[in-house]
Amino acid sequence: MRLGHFERLNPVCPHCLWTRGTAVPLALGVVEAEVAGPEGGDVRWGTLLCTDPGCAMEYPIVDGAPVLVPDPRGWMAANGHLLTTRADIPPVMEGVLGDAFGPDSAFNATRQHLSSYGWDHYGDRDRQPGGEAEAAGSVVRCLSAGLGRLGPLPAGPILDLGCAAGRTSFELAGRTDDLVLGLDLHWPLLALARHVLDTGEAVYPLRRSGIVYERRRAEARFPGAERVDFWIGDALAPPFAPGSFALVTAMNLLDCVASPPALLHAIDRAVAEGGGALLATPFDWATQATPVEAWLGGHSQRGDDAGRCEAVLARLLTPGAHAQSVTRLRLDGEPLEVPWTVRMHDRARMQYAAHLVALRA
Repeated sequence: MRLGHFERLNPVCPHCLWTRGTAVPLALGVVEAEVAGPEGGDVRWGTLLCTDPGCAMEYPIVDGAPVLVPDPRGWMAANGHLLTTRADIPPVMEGVLGDAFGPDSAFNATRQHLSSYGWDHYGDRDRQPGGEAEAAGSVVRCLSAGLGRLGPLPAGPILDLGCAAGRTSFELAGRTDDLVLGLDLHWPLLALARHVLDTGEAVYPLRRSGIVYERRRAEARFPGAERVDFWIGDALAPPFAPGSFALVTAMNLLDCVASPPALLHAIDRAVAEGGGALLATPFDWATQATPVEAWLGGHSQRGDDAGRCEAVLARLLTPGAHAQSVTRLRLDGEPLEVPWTVRMHDRARMQYAAHLVALRA
């Protein structure tokens, strides 16, 4: 955790914010390991503490990433096995373990995630044969289209919700002059992002077929990387006071959360007056992430919107047009439809059309 980000962004206790609606500042607690950085110190292991004595919640800092969620104990219980996963397994032995665990194991499910996201985020930097660099980078192209539509923004930090493997955060830092914070709940993807931040190299398994993977390495040094940090956090409950960010981005996140309206309201609260937001989604609903009742369209064809996802989203983004509409954000121009490719393995790619909207507060 970069101390410059902590001091500037002044995070608040997620538990107090979620349960009481109170923005209580966090304080640095235990510091077990700290290294010098270009913008000040970087705490690798330690804790953050709620300054309200009635709460006194403790949030761990794990390998540089503070875990700032409303229920840290619950998140740690569900993700503890991932936090302690070894990162030094030789490629051959990783293959041996993958064969032994089998295709339906959590081990191989994680490798599939790392393959798809690692390739899209950093495959365009892979100059070695077999990296399929020419087709990677959908997330960068979508972000570029959104920034072009949004235009100039006020000065201030940027929040990248659902940053995954981190490429959008690095791109935002390279195109602006302020701090960028990537927030995500998925530890393996955030660990990949932090490895890029620490070493300037992206390392990820690229799926060839079945449970056959090849470890890929790509140079990944980006201008402005010293202004980027990555934290574990819930996009539905960003641990910050209202109006803290000049820009909030959420690339293909809306259909991956339990409550899409709650995400829209979290973005609405986080954006500073005059600031902007970018939201992209293919509306690829799945009950593992979002219950059917919370989908924005995709059901109830007999209703006013005939099940059209875009129509429901447009009303939610128009103050007063829906019972759950945002209160401050306004659509800035017409939505864009942006091609988005997800690589599954050598012979399979999924092609989406991401619905991209630009918003202003």
